[in-house]
Amino acid sequence: MLRTVWLMAFAALCLAAPPHFEQSEFVAGPDGIPGGWAVWAARPEVAPRTFVDQVHSLKQRGALAISGNSNAASYGGWEKRLEGIQSGNWYRLAASYRAEGVNYEPLQVVARLDWVAANGQRAGQPDYAYRVAPEGPWKRLVLEAPAPEKAIAVRLQFYLANAPQGLVWWDDVRFEEIPAPSRRPVRVAAINLRPQNTGSPARSVDEFISAVDAAVQPGTDVILLPEGITIVGTGKKYAEVAELVPGPTTARLGELAKRHRAFVVAGMYEREAPAMYNTAILVDRAGRLIGKYRKVYLPREEIEGGLTPGNDFPVFDTDFGRVGLMICWDVQYADPARALALRGAELLLLPIWGGNETLAKARAIENRLFIVTSGYDFPTQILDPDGEVLSVAREQRAAAVATLDLNKRYLDPWLGDMRGRFFKELRLDLEAKHPPAYR
Repeated sequence: MLRTVWLMAFAALCLAAPPHFEQSEFVAGPDGIPGGWAVWAARPEVAPRTFVDQVHSLKQRGALAISGNSNAASYGGWEKRLEGIQSGNWYRLAASYRAEGVNYEPLQVVARLDWVAANGQRAGQPDYAYRVAPEGPWKRLVLEAPAPEKAIAVRLQFYLANAPQGLVWWDDVRFEEIPAPSRRPVRVAAINLRPQNTGSPARSVDEFISAVDAAVQPGTDVILLPEGITIVGTGKKYAEVAELVPGPTTARLGELAKRHRAFVVAGMYEREAPAMYNTAILVDRAGRLIGKYRKVYLPREEIEGGLTPGNDFPVFDTDFGRVGLMICWDVQYADPARALALRGAELLLLPIWGGNETLAKARAIENRLFIVTSGYDFPTQILDPDGEVLSVAREQRAAAVATLDLNKRYLDPWLGDMRGRFFKELRLDLEAKHPPAYR
């Protein structure tokens, strides 16, 4: 009797245990398919060649292989269904792959979680693995996501897409339940101020520092000032206010950052003879200059004023996450925000003079990023990844303030997690080119 009770309790415990799966050895069955796995393609005509390769593997012998089989329309590969999924719980998928003969890996090498409801239909939307790290000749994909409402199972899916000469090996697959990520808050303050008739860069900077000291509360992580804080209100030209970076203005902003124990971002004009740049600087909590961005997209007026464009979109690691900087006219074009998102930026800080508000919202939406702006003829505001305004400062010397959760997922009700889909579906393999006369 006691043995029966113990066995029943043990069985119940096993059934209640969170799903866990790992496999790094693959052996083909009589039908060529490893036990528990299946192959999938939308139509027989586009089915790739799937097989177990006993030569190429990462750890133990055997890997799941997919060949495009000289078929440009081929799309499909391997699947495994796992039961016992709990809606709302978080899970991690990790898998290694090695690819040859593919033109564009982000689009053509696909790993995802396809959630299943009790009726056998899809629950929610699939989640795509897009974070990749090299492992010698192999690469490691990792995806962390919560099971959507009504999910009771999941299909692990490993595909090769539209790569006629492509061959991909999948190995060392692991799936497990994980704790839900904790909030990752960052408190941001953007200053709304346009100094008037100051006559000098130093006096304009004085006004910004005074406004920060009055409006920014303790516990703020990032303070954003507008574009060109050393020229606004002075009546001077770019060449009259341009200075070295680091230099006197970065030193003053460093003292401000130390006093508030916050990161500070501000726009100014940098001289690096013979060039002058419209530059945004990033100062850390200790007052150290840790980064700068030179405005890539210059409007005609700045070119005629003697400025030189930058040529890179750097991102910067902070103690709360990774940030990217843009300046004003950059928001008119899609590629600055896109480049920063692709490099892992989670928060875009945008000193701006004036510009198109709709395009700023579009940059937040299409890249699924928070964007913070501080402007003169542009709202000083904080946008979430849905393009919604979280805070706006309408009065002079006021601050737009919000606490952002960089771990929060923003889901489209029809499309799912668009940040994952953005990275997987973005067609950077198709280069946008000028007409032949320019090449």
